[in-house]
Amino acid sequence: MSTSGLTSASASASASRESAPFAGYSPEEEKPLGGYAILMGAFASLAGLFAAWFRRSGRELPDRIDAADMALVTVASHKAARLIAKDKVTSAIRAPFAQYEGPAGPGEVSERPRGRGLRRVVGELLICPYCLGMWTSAGLTAGLLVAPRFTRWVCTVLGAFFGADVLQIAYKRAEQGLG
Repeated sequence: MSTSGLTSASASASASRESAPFAGYSPEEEKPLGGYAILMGAFASLAGLFAAWFRRSGRELPDRIDAADMALVTVASHKAARLIAKDKVTSAIRAPFAQYEGPAGPGEVSERPRGRGLRRVVGELLICPYCLGMWTSAGLTAGLLVAPRFTRWVCTVLGAFFGADVLQIAYKRAEQGLG
């Protein structure tokens, strides 16, 4: 391909980016807004499918979630999101979408998303405990509606794991204070 053909193709690609619906949103830094839209659509679709299935199943939504269940799901969701996004052992889940940067804390790693488009967006989701929180909260809450005993057990395990983490960090700090 000639240089003028390459320049023409580059100009054409640039022009199509600028005419895209997200053009001008972040001119200094490329943002995969189309990928974000796909993830939002996936989340909304899954939530809608669950709601439709739940309704057809004849189950009824409770008037409210019990405060103890809410607290349990909150702690479990936090721990599940952190476990998926940061734990050394779950690196295998994130590896296709993220690149290791180094250790980040007790049992945790720091990573950055890799690739472009949807691969990068999935990487951003998988390395961000705040981003995953919505997904883990929705999943655990859905579980509470469909299989409350099992979901409470899972949440209890994750809650105990969170408590053990807090105690490990406090113990380490206490040891450092004695030294």
